[in-house]
Amino acid sequence: MRVLLTAALTASLLATHAFAHDLTKGRTDLPDLVLGAEDNDYAVPVKDIEMEAGKSYRLRITAKGQKEYKFFASEFFRGVWMNQIVINHLEVHMAGPPHHLEFDDQGTIAVEFVTVRAGEFPWSVQGLESRGMTGRFIVK
Repeated sequence: MRVLLTAALTASLLATHAFAHDLTKGRTDLPDLVLGAEDNDYAVPVKDIEMEAGKSYRLRITAKGQKEYKFFASEFFRGVWMNQIVINHLEVHMAGPPHHLEFDDQGTIAVEFVTVRAGEFPWSVQGLESRGMTGRFIVK
């Protein structure tokens, strides 16, 4: 009985380690966060995005307007474990959060991360907040 119990415990620990190691592989794609549109530089169709703490996600942030967009989400970036940022199939890996993401032209930046802290975290486009370019990341 002791051998069986030890084997079961060992298998459980190995499975837990494998799950923790592969946490970023089972990520969920979030709704795209689109900044601007062809006919409205200040359009933001999706402002609030909900997630669960402890899960892996990919968020695509796309600039479609003609403005320069400086995307700030400092509290959110500090509350996640950032796996990578992908721009045109080029990956950026870091040991800490980015300060902000800047779009000088139209395009998409994909952010891959694991949520760590629960809470509501604001995001905004610097200088365009009064035009409605704000929202929230809600981590439950």
